[in-house]
Amino acid sequence: MVKTISHPFTLYTSFLAFLGCGGLNSTIKLSGKKSPMSTQGNTVLITGGSSGIGLALARKFLQAQNRVIITGRDSQKLADVKKVFPDIITEVADLTDVNALQKLANRYPNVNILINNAGIQYNYEFMNQEITPELIDAELRTNLIAPLQLIKLMLPNLQRKPKAAIVNVSSGLALVPKQSAPVYCGSKAGIHIATKALRWQLETTSIKVFEIIAPLVDTPMTQGRGKGKISPDALVEEFWHDFTRDRYEMRIGKTKLLFFLNRWFPQIAEKILRRGI
Repeated sequence: MVKTISHPFTLYTSFLAFLGCGGLNSTIKLSGKKSPMSTQGNTVLITGGSSGIGLALARKFLQAQNRVIITGRDSQKLADVKKVFPDIITEVADLTDVNALQKLANRYPNVNILINNAGIQYNYEFMNQEITPELIDAELRTNLIAPLQLIKLMLPNLQRKPKAAIVNVSSGLALVPKQSAPVYCGSKAGIHIATKALRWQLETTSIKVFEIIAPLVDTPMTQGRGKGKISPDALVEEFWHDFTRDRYEMRIGKTKLLFFLNRWFPQIAEKILRRGI
């Protein structure tokens, strides 16, 4: 049945037109009116910024004349980034340590854009006796607990800014899981739902809450698996387009189609994603 969908975007746009809907990327509207985000003159903190999506985001914000701080666990990788982009500020930080998060919040009170990008994915079977509870804990702490803790710690400073933003990076696997990564998928589903709820809580403040729902991206984390990946730069170009237009839930690349399939044909979406792509 999956093979019969040879031109899904054509079917999708025709169906939306029939329903009277507008476009592939729906716009979330909030009750509180907020002024547009400026893309210049911000202080941006990006977790997991030494490679992949984080580094591409850092490069884009830096090119747009913003002050950029990136975190990572590998000091050598951060040093390599610093050589190429001397204006980037680097911080070695273990995000699973709440004390490290507190230090970031204390050290950079001028941050007005927080991007929670750092993440890890482990693929394994729960029946495997070699998998320890500590591995599950590390994945949940990195992908879900640390971003929420960092948001909580940075909120007092963000609230004092006339324009501020929180950007959480989730995944299409937050919507439809794959069999081999239950903890990763669960953690991304958690950040997806938490982001939506936080957006509602902060809708009357100066803080905008965005979510990047990423497809499969060609990063060190996905090396050696998957196909049809997009580049980090391609993701960032889509992000930038949506960010400057206050599209809070950013469905990047093929996740637009995934939303449609999961809503109207969930069994097909699950069949496609179950074994991974």
